[in-house]
Amino acid sequence: MTERRPIEAWLTDMDGVLVQEGVPIPGADAFLKKLQDSGKPFLVLTNNSIYTPRDLKRRLDLMGLDVPVDNIWTSALATAQFVDSQRPGGTAYVIGEAGLTTALHEVGYTMSDVDPDYLILGETRVYSFEAMTKAVRLINAGAKFICTNPDETGPSAEGPLPATGSVAALIAKATGKEPYFIGKPNPLMMRHGLNKIGAHSENAAMVGDRMDTDVLAGLESGLETFLVMTGLSSRESIGQYPYTPTHVVESIADLIDLI
Repeated sequence: MTERRPIEAWLTDMDGVLVQEGVPIPGADAFLKKLQDSGKPFLVLTNNSIYTPRDLKRRLDLMGLDVPVDNIWTSALATAQFVDSQRPGGTAYVIGEAGLTTALHEVGYTMSDVDPDYLILGETRVYSFEAMTKAVRLINAGAKFICTNPDETGPSAEGPLPATGSVAALIAKATGKEPYFIGKPNPLMMRHGLNKIGAHSENAAMVGDRMDTDVLAGLESGLETFLVMTGLSSRESIGQYPYTPTHVVESIADLIDLI
């Protein structure tokens, strides 16, 4: 096994790693503080496209976690960067919330339901039959199908709820067109994030709570990977996958001394 370089940049998932159901995970505050004190580049990532980075910073502030806006990277931001690189100044019909529409507006995109370049599906709590019908017809008419993330379910206090991946499957079935997913585990989201903070995969690490998104994204991007047990994964579930994380730890608190 090739010996890796010392970790000089950190990427960490948010839900299940730093917070759980609106409550900070013990050690998250100390981990973030030590990162900022060290001066090492870092990003907090989320596949959730509902909120803008400013929204997320406020939510984290209320939980006692200090993360600058520029250190928050969402699937909405990655999606906006992707479509801007493919078709600058384009148009899109969007099913999603402010986090996605704001990101698209900031790169110069126009929202339109008339012959749009893209149909972009993101996270929302108000998926409507009318919007999904419109999406199907626009894709059939030639709009390219993009999704912010592939997560099939999301967490809630009452239990799992349908997420972007589930709605994408419905639209794909109706159109026969599969979407391109931008968020984790797509390495594109990771590479754009690393570029944003001026870091390189050879000496960066990814911390996450999911094998199918966080660990896979880190692995395919060439990062050292840490799987924590405070979210959706268990030690028993690791063996269900044909790949493994570089390290398995109980929580983010176990990584403080590595910074």
